[in-house]
Formats: sequence, structure tokens, C-alpha cells
Amino acid sequence: MHGNLIFNQMLMFNNILIVCMGNICRSPTAERLMQELFPQKRIHSAGLIALENQPVDAQARHIAKNYHISLEENRSRRLTGHLCQMADLILVMENAHTQKLYRQFPQTRGKVMLFGEWLNKTEIPDPYKHSEEMFVHVYQLMEKAAESWQGKI
Repeated sequence: MHGNLIFNQMLMFNNILIVCMGNICRSPTAERLMQELFPQKRIHSAGLIALENQPVDAQARHIAKNYHISLEENRSRRLTGHLCQMADLILVMENAHTQKLYRQFPQTRGKVMLFGEWLNKTEIPDPYKHSEEMFVHVYQLMEKAAESWQGKI
């Protein structure tokens, strides 16, 4: 019986959606990091105001590549009600994203958490249009945040 309980808990968050604003820096990077750590889960990303089918920001691709993560194939997509409905867990980068989600998609209440939840509820800053050092800092923060989900999903 105890084994079944653990198995059921592992299945609780099978579909995970990671959300940021444009889906060209943070959320696609976090998506790849989580896919590496949790290959048995379905992990996707989207942006609250994303333009469709845009490549990941060149600086984000460069930094990820330095850490042996490829973002070359990723293309942005806008968050939809259907994506929210399909997700068991939605991870956002900032508290403001939670509020935007609740306003735009009220059905998300109860399944949204910060990506940095287990790092003292750390928000992940947006590196877009900032320095390479900022991108490195954000990448390393997302790497720690992704690792902090081990044993929790």
C-alpha cells in the first residue's frame, strides 16, 4: 500500500507548464532544465505576452549552450486557456505573473507556484536586454530552482 501512495504522488504533477512573459529567455531555459531532471514528466513553457514561433533570445541560447543545454529548437508560444487546463502545475518566474494568470485564466487558481518556490520563494528576474553577467546569474538561479524541485513533483 505504501508503494502505491508514493507512486500516486509522483503522478500528481505529470504535466508541468513553465510561464514567463515572452517565452524567449526564462521559461524555455527552465523548461529544458526541468526536462533534464524529470524526463518522465511532460514539461512545456509559454509566455503571457509571447509572440508566436520566435526563437529563444540569442544571449539566452549562448549562455545555455555554455552549460551544455541546447535551446536552438525552441520556439515561443503564447499562453492559452487550453495550456492552463492541461497543466497539473504551473510554475511562474515572478509573483506578478501569478496575478496576471489569475486575472486572465481564473481556472489556474490552486495550481500556480513560483519556479523559485523552494529557494525561499525567490523570484527569477528577467534578463532580457541586460548584460551577459545578468544572463549567467539568471541561468544559475534557474538551475538551482530546477534542482530544488527534486523530490517534490
